[in-house]
Amino acid sequence: MNPYSLRSGLLALCVTAFALTGAAADKIRVIATIPDLADICRQVGGDLVNVESLATGAEDPHSIPMKPSFVSKLNRCDVLLHMGMDMEHAFLPGLLEAARNPRIQFGKPHCIDTSTGLKPLEIPASLDRSLGEVHPHGNPHYNLDPEGGRLIANNLCDGLCRCYPQHEAVFRAGRDGYLAKLDAKLAELGKLLAPLRGVKFVSYHNHFPYLAARVGLQSAGTIELRPGVEPTAKHIRDLIQRMKTDGVKLVIREPQFSEKTPKQIAAQTGARLITLPIMVGGVPEAKTYLDMLDFNVRTLVKAAQN
Repeated sequence: MNPYSLRSGLLALCVTAFALTGAAADKIRVIATIPDLADICRQVGGDLVNVESLATGAEDPHSIPMKPSFVSKLNRCDVLLHMGMDMEHAFLPGLLEAARNPRIQFGKPHCIDTSTGLKPLEIPASLDRSLGEVHPHGNPHYNLDPEGGRLIANNLCDGLCRCYPQHEAVFRAGRDGYLAKLDAKLAELGKLLAPLRGVKFVSYHNHFPYLAARVGLQSAGTIELRPGVEPTAKHIRDLIQRMKTDGVKLVIREPQFSEKTPKQIAAQTGARLITLPIMVGGVPEAKTYLDMLDFNVRTLVKAAQN
């Protein structure tokens, strides 16, 4: 090979690598607590953002493991996205304290709470710990309602615009484009919802009040004894009897819980057992937020019709 050509090729590679490194360094480094926020942020921020999620989608969102790598990621990031409503209370405060990044501490502009403006469901009348792991501000699983996705997109867009006003036009265009896709998906799914009206279900944890209110389902209780408290044998017996009496058709298992007890309950009541993800990545089909909405609605409709 011609030595000159070799040197020219190596120089070109070095220049390209430097340019790519520089481009990556110029991106806004965003850490999201769950994949739903990460996916929507990528749609809103486009090429301006580099987004990572702490959770993969398969964990319990209330107690995501506190990995040492999370501390360094939070230390270096420019923006933090979190669900709020105390959903991340078991792990996020400790991680933020260890990360020592003043930009992303609670209350700072670069710490974006995507629940702002939410009309919460199930605000507890009491914070007695005997009631289980209650959330003082209401149920935090608003991401499972399609309108929760709209709220997330609007809040993270507003937050990014406050932090980086020079890019406001890009963020708002990204938000508007994403909401158009969300509206199209909702119109598609809305045509399927009739079989869900009035259908009763139980789930392992109380993840679904926002989704249930949106599509017309009725919760008949949870397999957990109380939020975060595993069921007793008596609770399961009572739940099975109540399901038989009330004609409960569906048992929903969330991926982070074992199938054993939900399967037992479904078998003894004649209910149909289904698995629904509560975050993007919870099942292989839920690669994006829109994928998750589609999978959950279609799975529910199919189960309700059988």
